This record gives sequence, structure tokens and C-alpha cells, in this order.
Amino acid sequence: MASPDQPLTFKGLALFTPGGDLIYSIDPSKQGHWHVQLSAAMQNVLSLPEVPLFLNDCYTATVDRWIDRKTQALQVAATAKPRVWQYRPILQVIFNTPIQHWQLDTTTEGHCDTALLDNYRQQFPQLWHHHNLVLRLDNLPTFRYIASPDLPTTLSGYVLRLFVRGQTSTTIEALESLHQLLEQTLTCPYTLRVVDVQQHPDLAEQDNVTATPTLIKTWPPPVRRFVGTLDRKDRILKLLDLN
Repeated sequence: MASPDQPLTFKGLALFTPGGDLIYSIDPSKQGHWHVQLSAAMQNVLSLPEVPLFLNDCYTATVDRWIDRKTQALQVAATAKPRVWQYRPILQVIFNTPIQHWQLDTTTEGHCDTALLDNYRQQFPQLWHHHNLVLRLDNLPTFRYIASPDLPTTLSGYVLRLFVRGQTSTTIEALESLHQLLEQTLTCPYTLRVVDVQQHPDLAEQDNVTATPTLIKTWPPPVRRFVGTLDRKDRILKLLDLN
């Protein structure tokens, strides 16, 4: 039986840090709050230099609850990565999903070897510290506390990702134009990460990028993208919900 403030059917996403902190989402519409958005939220809350995308491969759990149309019975599919398997008791509580429903997901375990994670530890040392953090990302970009009152209760600003192909003069001009537009139009902080698809094809595949340049707004929700030359100011403002 679901708790009074939790729907019976929903998509639930959980993102842990290596230190045991947690940010999660419960989405009855099953339309938003993908793990990349939780990673962006983690960046903002813990003041990380970049969005910790590697967490998506190694430290996530997902649950889907729906009603079978034929039998009208509740169906549950719940998976957790090996590195968060130990947290099934808390997953049971936050998602109201018994431990016996959880299954081990090893599909991306090759990206989570100890040597690789040690490299990330040098870049994101905050993620290996425990802050007693358990935050729920609701439909709006605000957070409800369970613990850690010294951290901010809201997120502000934009998280953007620009996919380009090579460091050409065209790429540099486009980036300068985009920076100028953001500086002129935004009144809040923003994070812009430039990804060269030739050097990071895995990130392009993860975000379903098939053409460049592609500009993606990952925060605030909803996730939106623009494909094409960056001289279309009106299209970029629409992506930022400013037009």
C-alpha cells in the first residue's frame, strides 16, 4: 500500500554517490527526471566542477510500477546497480517497493572498475564524502529535506551541454556567440559543458546526439535540445524558456 503522499503507479529514479548520499525522483507521469537530470542536481547541490555523468553507469537504481490492463494487478520492475545493491533497505522505503522485487543490473558494470573510479575520485572528491544527504526531486525544481539542513533547498541556474565535432574555427565562433548570448540574456548562473563527439562518442550516444552542433538544456526540466547552427537566437531563447 502506497503512502498518502506517494502515487500507486510511478517511475522512480535514484542516484547515489560513492559516499552514500542519495538524490531521487518519483514521477507519476513517467515523462521526466532522467538520471542525467539527477546528476545535474547533484552537481548543483554539492558544488561539483562538472555534472558527474559516470554516476549514471555505476550508482543508480530504477523502479517502474504500473497496473496490468488485463488483470488490474500492480506490476513492479525494480533494478539496482551492484554498487548500490547494499542500499535496498532505503530503496524499499523511499519507493515503497519490497526488497524481494529488486533485481541486480550489471549491464554497465564494465564502466565501473576500481581503477576508473579512482580517476573520478580525484576529480570529484566530494562524492566520496558522506553528507547525510537524501533529497527528493519533485516535479518542480525544488527539493524536500530528509536530512542535511546545511545544504540549499532549491536549485538555480542552467545546466547546458553543447556537442560539437572538432575544435574548428567554426566551432570556436559558435561557442563565442553562444557565450555572448547567455551572458546577455541570463540573469542567473549557468554551466556550459562542451563535448567533442570525436573524443567522447560515448557521451554523444548516451544523449542520442546524431548531428552537431547540438545544444541540450538538462536543467531546469524539462530537458530540451536544439540541433543546428547557433545563430538562431530565437530558437535558443525558446530552448531556455525565455521566449
